[in-house]
Amino acid sequence: MVYSSDAGKNRLACSVLLEFSKKPFITSPIASFRRDAADKEPVTARTDRLRTRDYLVKYVSTRGAAPSLGFCDALLAGLGRDGGLYVPREWPSMSKKEIRNLRGKSYQDVAFEVLYRFTGGEIPADKFKAMIDDAYSTFRHPAVVPLTQTGPNTFVLELFHGTTLAFKDVAMQLLARLMDYTLTERGERATIVGATSGDTGGAAIDAFAGRERTDIFILFPNGKVSPVQQRQMTTSTASNVHALAINGNFDDCQTLVKEMFNDVKFRDGVKLSGVNSINWARIMAQVVYYFTASLSLGGPDRKISFTVPTGNFGDIFAGYVAKKMGLPIDKLVIATNDNDILARTLKTGRYEMRGVKPTTSPSMDIQISSNFERLLFEAYDRDSAAVKASMDGLKQSGAFEIPPKALKFIKKDFRAGRATEKQVAATIRDTLEKTGYLIDPHTATGVFVAEKHEKAGSPMVVLSTAHPAKFPAAVKSACAIEPALPVWLADIMNREERFDILDAELKAVETFIGQHARAGK
Repeated sequence: MVYSSDAGKNRLACSVLLEFSKKPFITSPIASFRRDAADKEPVTARTDRLRTRDYLVKYVSTRGAAPSLGFCDALLAGLGRDGGLYVPREWPSMSKKEIRNLRGKSYQDVAFEVLYRFTGGEIPADKFKAMIDDAYSTFRHPAVVPLTQTGPNTFVLELFHGTTLAFKDVAMQLLARLMDYTLTERGERATIVGATSGDTGGAAIDAFAGRERTDIFILFPNGKVSPVQQRQMTTSTASNVHALAINGNFDDCQTLVKEMFNDVKFRDGVKLSGVNSINWARIMAQVVYYFTASLSLGGPDRKISFTVPTGNFGDIFAGYVAKKMGLPIDKLVIATNDNDILARTLKTGRYEMRGVKPTTSPSMDIQISSNFERLLFEAYDRDSAAVKASMDGLKQSGAFEIPPKALKFIKKDFRAGRATEKQVAATIRDTLEKTGYLIDPHTATGVFVAEKHEKAGSPMVVLSTAHPAKFPAAVKSACAIEPALPVWLADIMNREERFDILDAELKAVETFIGQHARAGK
C-alpha cells in the first residue's frame, strides 16, 4: 500500500474550526483553505509608512567586533567577519492592531507586512513584494503553509509544500531572489557555500540553480543523508551547482563552512556568501509562518504555543523573533531526537557536546546548534564579550556553562523535550492509526514532545518540517506504509548523479571551490 501525504485528502481526528479564526489557514475534511483577496492598499502606498519607521535598521554581530551593516550587506555577508551572527540592533515591532489587520490576508501579503520592516527600505517596496510573490508561487498549496488539525487543540503546520518538500524552501526561495536582486543591482557575483544535514542542500540548490550571479557549493556528510535528500542535491544539471560529499558528519561540514568565512583572504577572493541559517535572511523569512499560524487560531487575541523539531535552532529562533516583534506566543518548545544537546542544555545549564548518533531524523543529528548563539546574545543582555567567551569555550573544550540569570531568561520562553527512536516510530504509527495522517520522523519528534507540553484549551502548533516521502524507509518501518513521492519527483531516484567526494579538510575544500568559482576572477 502506498500512501500519498496530500493534506487535502487526509482523514483527521478532529475538524473543529476555532471561533477565533475568521479565515483560517486550516485544511480538514470539511473545511478547506480559502485563498483570501489581496490587501486593497497598494504596495507603493505603504512604502513611506514602513520606511519612515524602520529606515535605520542596522545589523550587529553577536561577537561585537564586526562592523554593523545594513540589510543588503548583512544578506551578502552571511557570517560576521568576527565569526559572529548578525541580528537587528533593535527588533522591529508590531502592535496588536497591526497584527489584527493581517487577518484574512494571503501568506504573501502577510510576508510583506512582516518582513519589509527588516529591510530598512534598502529595497524598493514594489520590488520586495514582487520577489515575495514570485518565491511563493513555487509552492503547491494556495495557503503556502497550511494548518492541519490532528486533535482538539493540536495542529500541524505543513511547511513541506515547496519544491523540495522541506521547510527550508520557505526561506531559500526568497533568499535566492533577494541575493540575485542585490548582486544584479551592484553588478557583482558571489560564491555561495552551505553545509547541510539533508534538507538545506536540496532547497538551496533548487533555489539557486541556473542563477547567473552565483555559483553554489553544498557540503553534505557522505552517506549520512537519506537517498531522496542526496538525489535532490546531486541530480541538478545546472552548471553553477556543485554538490560536495564530505567524509565526515554534519558538524564537520558546518565547521568547514565557518572556517572558510573566517579565512579572510579566501573569503574576499571568491566573494563568499552563505545560505545556512547563519545568514540572517534565512531566519527572517521563517518568522512569517508563526504569524499566519497564530492568526488562523485567534492571534493576536489568543496566545499560541509552538513545538519545533530542531537541531540548528534556526527554525525555533524565528519564533522567538516573532514574539519579540509583538506576536503573542505562549511557549516555544524545542523537540530533539537522541542528539539532545538542546534539551540537556535547558535542563542543566551546561552546553556540552557528545558524539553524534545517527537517527531516522538526520536533519537533527547535530551537536553544534549555530543559532543558539543568537539566543545567547539575547540571554546575555547583548553582551558580545560574554557570547564570544562561551563560543571560545565550546571550541576549546566542547562545552560551556550558561549563567543562572541567562538560563532563567531562556526558560521564560522556551521548553524542551526529547524523543527516542522507539518513541518516534511509535508516534508515526499512532498518529496514522488515530487520525489517518502520515508524518515524517522529524514531525513525529515534534508531535511526541508536544504532547508532553500541551495545556487544556490552549492551541499547540507542531511545525512539520518535511514530507514523509523524503524518509520512506523510516516511515515504512514504523507503520508498514510507504509514502509516495509527488509526481514531479517520482523519477528522482533514476536520475543521473553528479557530485564530488572530498575529505573534511579546509585546504581541499577551498582548493576545489577556488578552481570552480567564477567570482573574483
